[in-house]
Order: sequence, then C-alpha cells, then structure tokens
Amino acid sequence: MDLRIFTEPQQGATYDTLLTVAKATEDLGFDAFFRSDHYLRMGTVDGLPGPTDAWITLAGLARETKRIRLGTLMTAGTFRLPGVLAIQVAQVDQMSGGRVELGLGAGWFEEEHKAYGIPFPKEKFARLEEQLEIVTGLWATDPGKTFDFHGTYYDLTDSPALPKPAQRKIPVLVGGHGPSRTPRLAAKYADEFNMPFASVEDSERQFGRVRAAAAEAGRGDELTYSNALVVCVGRDDAEVARRAAAIGREVDELKLNGLAGSPSEVVDKIGRYAEAGSSRIYLQVLDLHDLDHLELISAQVQSQLS
Repeated sequence: MDLRIFTEPQQGATYDTLLTVAKATEDLGFDAFFRSDHYLRMGTVDGLPGPTDAWITLAGLARETKRIRLGTLMTAGTFRLPGVLAIQVAQVDQMSGGRVELGLGAGWFEEEHKAYGIPFPKEKFARLEEQLEIVTGLWATDPGKTFDFHGTYYDLTDSPALPKPAQRKIPVLVGGHGPSRTPRLAAKYADEFNMPFASVEDSERQFGRVRAAAAEAGRGDELTYSNALVVCVGRDDAEVARRAAAIGREVDELKLNGLAGSPSEVVDKIGRYAEAGSSRIYLQVLDLHDLDHLELISAQVQSQLS
C-alpha cells in the first residue's frame, strides 16, 4: 500500500509551508506529495494568506525535492486550456526529472470561479473528455509530427505538440463517484482511478464499475485504484481529539468518514480498503504545521503497511 500526502492549500498555506511539508514527505519515506487545485477557501477558515497556484507550486517543489512523486487531485479543467496545461505539466515533469502525475477533473466549485472571473460552463464533463484526449494526444505525438483535434469545445491545428515530458508517459488520474460516464472516462484515459472520500463499500462498488468499463474497452487490469481520505492519527485518545479539534472536526465523524484513531485502528481500516481493491491512499492532511503528525504516521502506520 502506497501512502501519499495530500494537501488543501486553499484553506491557508504559503509556498514555504508547502515546501516544508513536501520535504518532510520525502524525508519520512512517503511516496508522493499532492495538492488540490483551488483558488478559494472552503468552510469557515479565513484562508489567509490566500491561494497558491497548483502548477506554480509543483514547479518550485520539482526543483527542491529529489524522490517523491508530485501531482494534483484534481487539476480543474475549467482553469486552463488543455494545450496550455499540456505544456505546463510537461515542463514541470522535465524540471522534476520525470516525477509528475496529472489528476484532471471537470471543476466543480462555482464560487471560486465567480471570485476570480473564471468562466463556469454548464457542459463541464464533455469538456473534460476533450481535454483528456488533447493533453494525452499532445504528449503521445511523435517528435517531428503534428497534432490536430477538432471537437465541440476545442480546436487545434498543426500543433507541434511540444514540449515533451521527461517520462515516456505521464500517469493520468481520473476520479469520482459517477456510476457510468466516470468509469468510461477512466477506462479510456486513466492510469489510475481515484475514489475520493468514500466508504469501503462505495469504493469497492465503484472500482468494480471501472474494471468492467476497462474490460469493455479492451484494457487489462493495469489501472491503479486509490482512495483519498482525511487522516487524523494520535498515540492516544487525547492526541486524536486534539488533532480533530485543530481541523474543526469531530473524532467520531472522522473515524466514520476517514482514517482516524490510533495507529492500529488506522492500519486496520486501510486494510479494509486494500481488500476492496485499493493499493494507494492519499492522506488528506489539513493541519500543515503539525509535522509530528506526519512523523507518527510514518513511524507507526506506514511502517506496518510496508
């Protein structure tokens, strides 16, 4: 089971804070550092000092880290034109020496679009499908050849399809709860399917749908299946309660909907997700100043899973 650190910087984090967490992620043996792609805080937090851009952040981290994978859960398709996104991600992949992964979603948070003047189209899912075809098609075009695409929402003619990423193929993540279109999209374009903030039972059901869609598309069982879950681990009940309070959550709710409790409790629940088909967990860490939390997870959770 791979454990990856997943952050939500729109809730309030500077680049320096994210760099500190990314370096701790690397030093403590976690597999990857991922971040959300949002420009507006959620809930009652003030979000100060304000948002950071996902791909600018990852470009900086690409030069400051050496081993960990770097990526997004999920880049919002509404924020960037697909041709520009393909250039950005390929460049960051070069800067990292081939450690980037792209999670790409349709975009959903209407308020942040209003706050920053970003168009919020109704037909987001159909746009996402074209975006996935364009981004992966640009990367896959042989050097010296050009890429053309003529769709409903995007039109590319004689694109040189440059630059190329350092990796032969950047892993693409697709995720979500949709019962039909989402599995079909994952089967067609994804290397990894991510089920965010879902129960073991719902994850197993959705993984089954994606496997069926992949088989129908003629693919083998090569997809990676993963979950994203909030994490809150403590050495004792008091430490769990303190960490839950720090992120404005209740212990019982976190135990029900995430990975919370003692290290042994969390290891047991991760085991249930593994039985459902998951081989990778994105640990949503909401208190980015509590590095002792990461150290505890590394020493007493990750060590048991490896």
